[in-house]
Amino acid sequence: MSASLRGNLLIAANHLRDPSFFRSVVLMVEHNDDSAMGLIINRPDSIAIDAAIEEIKKSSVGLGPIYSGGPVEPSSLFILHSCSELGSSDEEITSGIFVTGSHESFDSLINRKTGCEHDCGFRVYRGYAGWGPEQLEGELDRGDWRIMPAEAELVFKEDPYEIWEACTRRLQEKNRLLPHDVPNAEWN
Repeated sequence: MSASLRGNLLIAANHLRDPSFFRSVVLMVEHNDDSAMGLIINRPDSIAIDAAIEEIKKSSVGLGPIYSGGPVEPSSLFILHSCSELGSSDEEITSGIFVTGSHESFDSLINRKTGCEHDCGFRVYRGYAGWGPEQLEGELDRGDWRIMPAEAELVFKEDPYEIWEACTRRLQEKNRLLPHDVPNAEWN
């Protein structure tokens, strides 16, 4: 195995047509020789969190829909957030992005009487994307995924449907050999 992809985003390539991953962006939460695990960050589910859990109505944390984190174990819940004061006991995946699956962290996040002092992102995911030994590496070798470092700005983008396009644009700009705007059309 090469270096761990933990803390990176996997951006589905245009040719990846698997319905579970078409135009998806996966935040890698874990990656080692035995397995890989991530959360699809741009796939809101049809279930709103506050409809699923009555206590949420008392929460000052801005909650939207539950996100489909992937096809594996859809009954498992994970929380991603970007607030260090909320995540003191949560696992930091990369700078400013925390993950938790514990009931205690979930309860403390939704039952806060006051919101976070910062503009923190907060999302709940059900299920996850998982790969067995060498499976993800095979998909990477085929070109099914492109990789870029995760940033809280992308992970918690207000419109999750724009995340894949934003990542694709950034990758194209980063890997462009020639400038996009050529001042003289004859240079083409």
